[in-house]
Amino acid sequence: MIPDLKKTTEQKMQKSVEALKNDLAKVRTGRAHTGLLDHVMVDYYGTPTAINQVAAVSLLDARTIGVQPWEKPMIAKIEKAIRDSDLGLNPATMGDVVRVPMPALTEERRKDLIKIVRGETEDAKVAIRNVRRDANTSLKDALKAKTIAEDDERRAQDDIQKLTDKYIGETEKLLAHKEQELMQI
Repeated sequence: MIPDLKKTTEQKMQKSVEALKNDLAKVRTGRAHTGLLDHVMVDYYGTPTAINQVAAVSLLDARTIGVQPWEKPMIAKIEKAIRDSDLGLNPATMGDVVRVPMPALTEERRKDLIKIVRGETEDAKVAIRNVRRDANTSLKDALKAKTIAEDDERRAQDDIQKLTDKYIGETEKLLAHKEQELMQI
């Protein structure tokens, strides 16, 4: 029972770190990448839909993303969705392509992005701590049901704490790397 609990706990913590990596990848550093628009939703005939489901998203150059809708009427909706998103982008329509230029990052915008990155990291840490709490609760329940011994429960809690420390350390490394990346000019 304890090895299974440790394994699932570690897997859940690893998933939290992976989710943080994905979230941090969306925070732009001045270079364009198509993943930036992944979470922007467009009103597609009354249904919120991801942009990459209604248009082809590609890089036009290092600092510009091109969004080519598969249906002409979607151009205005896509442009509005990108403009209204929290990304601070200003798209422009050229024919049947929505061009999304990446503005140069100002010092103020860099600091805002660092705040966002720190918030994402804190969310990941909370998720990891919640996994630890759930695992410890399972151990205490097993101890009450007398399916494990007290010593085993204590050792398992120590192991789970070591896992927690390891994965929180990973989130700290990711945060430090992203902050360094954002502050480069």
